[in-house]
Amino acid sequence: MEPEAAKACDARYYELLEELQALDFVLVELNLYLDTHPGDYQSIEQYNKFTQERMRVAQEFQQLYGPLQNFGHAFSKYPWQWSEAPWPWQV
Repeated sequence: MEPEAAKACDARYYELLEELQALDFVLVELNLYLDTHPGDYQSIEQYNKFTQERMRVAQEFQQLYGPLQNFGHAFSKYPWQWSEAPWPWQV
């Protein structure tokens, strides 16, 4: 296994991915709720709090392991990181 691929398989990699999945689940549920309850101030605050936390976790993941999304949604270090595996959706 190449050193970069091995790095992507450490325990923190999986911890951060699991945290992102949990945050995404909460955000989808809050988004669906707010579609039908747009005036719920507490839920909007909650949504914004979880959005901020998701951005923080995604930034940490990307600094350690590379981009999560392409097409301008994540930065890449040099050399181009999209050729490195495993990608988040492969694990």
